[in-house]
Amino acid sequence: MDAASLIERKTLDHIEDFQPGDTVTVNLRIVEGDRHRVQAFQGAVISGKHRVERSPLPGDTFMVRRVSYGVGVERIIPFHSPNVDSVKVDRRGKVRRSRLYYLRGLTGKKARIKERR
Repeated sequence: MDAASLIERKTLDHIEDFQPGDTVTVNLRIVEGDRHRVQAFQGAVISGKHRVERSPLPGDTFMVRRVSYGVGVERIIPFHSPNVDSVKVDRRGKVRRSRLYYLRGLTGKKARIKERR
């Protein structure tokens, strides 16, 4: 018996199924003083995946990467964070690896991911 089997898994209805290579939009709750707002972060998933039938354990994360003004920005997002409002899949990517860290060294057309149909 391992520790993962003792922890009860919660279903995450606000997160769609995704896998590495998919382009997702993550809506995050931002707190500025006493005001709250929702900010979208759109990019490619380079690690982590989510399936509805097997929800992630507490502490599991996924990483989203985007290029903003020529600078690569990566964000590690916990699945069970109360600041994650929703995760929506925009495009399905066709990749052959589970960790896409090689995208960090690519720019332009070489950094594109083919679409899964």
